[in-house]
Amino acid sequence: MATDGAASSSGYVGPLLTDHYQLTMAYAYWQGGRADEPAVFDLFFRTPPFQGEFCVFAGLDDVLSFLDAYAFTDDDVAFLRSGVLADADPAFFSWLTALRPSALTVRALPEGTVAFPHVPLMIVSGPLALVQLLETTLLVLVNFASLVATNAARHRLAAGRAARLLEFGLRRAQGPDGAMTASKYAYVGGFDGTSNVSAGRAWGIPTVGTHAHSFAQCFSSLDDLAVTTIAAPVGVGAGDGGGGGGGGGGAAA
Repeated sequence: MATDGAASSSGYVGPLLTDHYQLTMAYAYWQGGRADEPAVFDLFFRTPPFQGEFCVFAGLDDVLSFLDAYAFTDDDVAFLRSGVLADADPAFFSWLTALRPSALTVRALPEGTVAFPHVPLMIVSGPLALVQLLETTLLVLVNFASLVATNAARHRLAAGRAARLLEFGLRRAQGPDGAMTASKYAYVGGFDGTSNVSAGRAWGIPTVGTHAHSFAQCFSSLDDLAVTTIAAPVGVGAGDGGGGGGGGGGAAA
């Protein structure tokens, strides 16, 4: 899959994509002189989704892109000063501005690996306050991606290798970001293509499509057609069947 710097599908992914209490805990560590203490956080799951036995780990690509660009901007700090941490020591904001993940170590399963309960998908080591600040963002980047990839893999196992599985979940997805994530990780999980043209552009996923009900409703009889024959796809002879379309790969509401 081609990424070309387009690993993240969302403009919201940044240091502020975290929970309020992660910031207040980081401030408490900093104020207590513990911000740089070594810490190790494990990311794992307890129960496989869909009453299954496994999970397909996904989201690592997005995690690494997030960490590569991790930095609090002046606008981020101004927002925190105005409300979330309005009473914090001004020196803390200087510490935040200088914070970078260079002291961080990330060990993870390869993207698309089959994983099992209680086995870490990712182990993140580094200064305590930094790792704490990253926790929520890493979870949101991995959880939904892994759910979609797992669902796609289960479809692939049920359908077999020969079936053609296509993801058509864009119009029913959990917003634009959910749509892009679902298209990307349905492909990682074993689907053959997507209807989502933007995902095709971002990650080199083959795009496919049929037609909508509205298109069929525009024609009432064969007399409305300028051409009444359909050319067979290249490589498909008379009597050969085309591939079937699959489900939405977890993107549908």
